[in-house]
Amino acid sequence: MESRKTYCDAINEALLQEMSRDPRVILYGLDVTDHKAIFGSTKNIAQKFGPERCFGSPLSEVAMLGFGLGAAINGLRPIHVHIRVDFLLLAMNQLVNMVSCYRYMSGGKLNVPLVIRAVIGRGWGQSFQHSKSLQSFFAHIPGLKVVMPSTPRDAKGLLISSIRDENPVVFLEHRWLYFIEGDVPQEEMIPLGKARVLREGGDYTIVATSWMNVEAVKAAEVLEKHGISVEIIDPRTLYPLDEKTICESVTKTGRCLVADYDWLNCGFSAEVAARISSTCFGKLRTPVRRIGFTPTPCPSVRRLEDKFYPNAKDIVHIIEKDLDLPQLDLSQEEFYSYENKFKGPF
Repeated sequence: MESRKTYCDAINEALLQEMSRDPRVILYGLDVTDHKAIFGSTKNIAQKFGPERCFGSPLSEVAMLGFGLGAAINGLRPIHVHIRVDFLLLAMNQLVNMVSCYRYMSGGKLNVPLVIRAVIGRGWGQSFQHSKSLQSFFAHIPGLKVVMPSTPRDAKGLLISSIRDENPVVFLEHRWLYFIEGDVPQEEMIPLGKARVLREGGDYTIVATSWMNVEAVKAAEVLEKHGISVEIIDPRTLYPLDEKTICESVTKTGRCLVADYDWLNCGFSAEVAARISSTCFGKLRTPVRRIGFTPTPCPSVRRLEDKFYPNAKDIVHIIEKDLDLPQLDLSQEEFYSYENKFKGPF
């Protein structure tokens, strides 16, 4: 049975269901019990499960991630919430030198079933200390799984799988996706490491992460009006990566744009482009293209922020050039629609 839910409510439902199913699951982090409840994603959990299983934590990321590691290797299944991914950097020693390695260093005797939820995303006024994504940092480290759902259904199904996994999972949630609605099953586990074909097409492939899937769908709708059929692949998990689904699409279309929600240099888009170029080299009609953040710190001003983040219009222009099309008339199309609705960070 399915029901219509927002991305945020889908996450909340997954947490409630898993904590009801398994008494070993605990939830903690800065402001998880606050009245705003991490954009609403942790609402009603403290009231239902009490302070022993859902509690706020001190403002010490390194100590709190160390606490999660200790809890995980001693039989609990902790979920540690970071309201901004930027500050997970303060716990990188624990994450990279301890959490990711513990199963290896114990010779497989100790599992680390720890989920780290971290909020990414934008909104004018967030500026350079509250705007990062950093998925390439985490996907670079052996021992970590990295998840970036972009639909309510995937948010719930992938979070359930992450909580039940025996390995540490970094689960990245874009704040603008929290209010997107979609059909969500009551019970569904979506396996980690399996990409999703968001939209089928035959002329061009877009591989997109997180919010860039929203922009890719808008671009595909615009291009469809001009006779261009675009296929969109959402990897959903960056590690493990479903290379097979991506390469099958590129083999079919012969062209690909990787639209990553991050900077490009040494990033996930470069990894995907390299794998496509290696596996699909004989099928490519054009080089693999990439689009991502402007290589600067993120500005605070809305109009400058619009230049920093790529959107559907930028995607359309890349594809029209690759297909040797005349510049399309986009004067009747609405871009930056969500940005125009956003009233500020608070």
